[in-house]
Amino acid sequence: MSRVCELTGKGRQVGNNVSHANNKTKRRFMSNLQVASVLSDSLGHSVRLRLTPRGIKTIEHNGGIDAYLLGTNDSKLSPEMLTLKRRVSSAKAKKDAKKAA
Repeated sequence: MSRVCELTGKGRQVGNNVSHANNKTKRRFMSNLQVASVLSDSLGHSVRLRLTPRGIKTIEHNGGIDAYLLGTNDSKLSPEMLTLKRRVSSAKAKKDAKKAA
């Protein structure tokens, strides 16, 4: 499992440690990934995702994972998020059809 945020795509960055004598050695800046359980209203259960704090804040700002996925263009989503978006949209369509009937 790679250390990349599933929502934003933010991953590790590479840089240098610079000593007082200006010696440079390679280092990695790892992203702050958190395993978060996000509740999906249309699916009826929570979904576990590896997200950065910025990704968690983005979901909360948009009103939940369902609203974020349905309101975001497909070209901006990762393949994992696209499959989740398809699951959410089909579950929401089933709920709407059940309400209409």
